[in-house]
Amino acid sequence: MKRFIETLRNIWSIDELRQRILFTMGLVLIYRLGSYVVLPGIDTAVLAKAAESKGDGGIVGLINMFAGGSFLRASIFGLGIMPYITASIIIQLLGMAVPYFQKMQRDGESGRKKINQLTRLLTIGVTAVQAPGYIASIKSMAPAAFTDTSGIWWVQTVAILITGTMFVMWLGERITDKGLGNGISLIIMIGIISRLPFGFLTEFQSRKDGAGGLIIFLIELVILLLVVIGSILLVQGTRRIPVQFAKKIVGNKQYGGVRQYIPLKVNAAGVMPIIFAQAIMFIPSAFASFSASNAGIFGERYGFWYNFIFAVLIILFTYFYTAIMVNPNQLADDMKKNGGFIPGVKPGKKTAEFIDQVMSRITLPGSIFLAAVAVMPAFAQKIGINSAFADFYGGTSLLILVGVVLDTLQQIETYLLNRHYDGLMKSGRIKGRGANAMMTQQG
Repeated sequence: MKRFIETLRNIWSIDELRQRILFTMGLVLIYRLGSYVVLPGIDTAVLAKAAESKGDGGIVGLINMFAGGSFLRASIFGLGIMPYITASIIIQLLGMAVPYFQKMQRDGESGRKKINQLTRLLTIGVTAVQAPGYIASIKSMAPAAFTDTSGIWWVQTVAILITGTMFVMWLGERITDKGLGNGISLIIMIGIISRLPFGFLTEFQSRKDGAGGLIIFLIELVILLLVVIGSILLVQGTRRIPVQFAKKIVGNKQYGGVRQYIPLKVNAAGVMPIIFAQAIMFIPSAFASFSASNAGIFGERYGFWYNFIFAVLIILFTYFYTAIMVNPNQLADDMKKNGGFIPGVKPGKKTAEFIDQVMSRITLPGSIFLAAVAVMPAFAQKIGINSAFADFYGGTSLLILVGVVLDTLQQIETYLLNRHYDGLMKSGRIKGRGANAMMTQQG
């Protein structure tokens, strides 16, 4: 406890870190307050009663969890950040097939700014498509809650939802630039973690009054702890490739001649495959809500085929995003320019092929384990755990929580070590997603 208090004191004593933490907390508070602002023309009492009877099951419950409860509250932030995620997926897929987008990806900082601007514009279009379906799904759940359904009301409500989504996106970007952690991921995490106390208390009450008693509840907590440990191992796991640098004699000094390592992460893509796959799974439900039809297997969140397709998408997106995050040709070129080589491997093309082969081998088990953890809530729900608590037994929620928390803690630890303070741990380092392609020197 004494060391913990000392660590908090060190964190608070760093001016830049303190300002970033306060800035992040302020924007998160704005987001949470905005999630309780209801769209005009809706009776909140009637809607709350209908939402309570609806419960947290099904695809609607999952969307509501990502939005921090604002989805079923008909909030101005009801669609949350998901339209932006969908737009990002579309832009990145275009980057694989369209030469114009491929050129922008290779243009460095200027290309990145153009891609970000196109993603923002596409987010407006995606939100404009999703907003009527969202309103229709809320209306089908509680028709009596709508006091005004005129054409003008529809237009202004869609405009408010578009504005709300763009504002949430802006908050996320500001957190990334001037706050702590990745803003978009952090906003999703805040929405998820806001539902944790409710799920915990619901499961505790059901076990206390039902079969099994508190013993079963304690066993569930132990299993949850094991799943969390497994998720941390997945996020932290690396395969280190040794790199030897040639010796250089300049005057009376010797440079190089040291061995470094490229830590290739088992899950180099982080939580993005989960977010991308989940966004794709939302699309059929959104169109079904818009057309007042049945979403089929895509509306059965705990069904076999839903989770099978979800797992396959996660594996595919893991390979896709890993290919974007880790460029073997660039790593090989950088090593060659700096006089580095992998022992036993020729520099240049052979080095790139070797790195690509290693990445392919470690990404396969990593993607399979990622998919297995992602579908675990379905198994938890099948054995009797209520859906609100089952979502934290792996799945999108747990992986996002673990990934975002580790990434944020890694940034904090970097600030501490740069100011010559002790890190957050007595031994070892917290490795966040930002160290995917970085080389760590071994003295």
